[in-house]
Amino acid sequence: MYRILVCDDEKDIVSALRIYLESEGYEVLEAYNGKEAVALTAGQEIHLVLMDIMMPVMDGITAMVKIREISNVPVILLTAKSEDTDKVLGLTVGADDYITKPFNPVELQARVKSQLRRYMMLGGGKPKNDILTIGGIELDDKSKEVTLDGEPVALTRTEYDILKLLLEHRGQVFSPAQIYQKVWKDVAYGTENTVAVHIRHLREKLEYDPANPRYLKVVWGRGYKIEDEK
Repeated sequence: MYRILVCDDEKDIVSALRIYLESEGYEVLEAYNGKEAVALTAGQEIHLVLMDIMMPVMDGITAMVKIREISNVPVILLTAKSEDTDKVLGLTVGADDYITKPFNPVELQARVKSQLRRYMMLGGGKPKNDILTIGGIELDDKSKEVTLDGEPVALTRTEYDILKLLLEHRGQVFSPAQIYQKVWKDVAYGTENTVAVHIRHLREKLEYDPANPRYLKVVWGRGYKIEDEK
């Protein structure tokens, strides 16, 4: 299944695009500014990005330039009719195509299929190796080993599975219930403390200052994520 990242600060547009794309069998990830899009692209395998140009926090052009530093994933820009200069700039600095809003669903799906087909023909989407990294943390899923700055770190099976989940979805926030359901494969009911204890143990093993973590972050009221604080 192809995974498509949709990024637009207008939630109605994101919702509409999700409906169109999921009806074609695609998996859809959502972002609402360029910074979120870059983090999601860096953290997992994305096969195509649909991204608005005019957004808060980080605009689509800036985000696309950053994405191009780490990935050759096709990027289709979503533009307004008045943004001709931005269209040209976007294509110049690495966009593969653009769609003018309001968009026609048939045209949208045709352009998405075309870019995916081209990407796969050029070798995109080939399986990556089994190593996930962030900063000094490296997880080798083939050998089931984790290192910190080259030194082995002994993790329990549960700690390993939580770390792998977060590394595979870098920048994405998971609630304690979501983590429990994905790692324990069970119904999450009153499991917040269980997850919190394992996160604390991970911090103690992987953070030089567990009280002020660089990687394993809590998003108050929402859950946990992993990202590199540079």
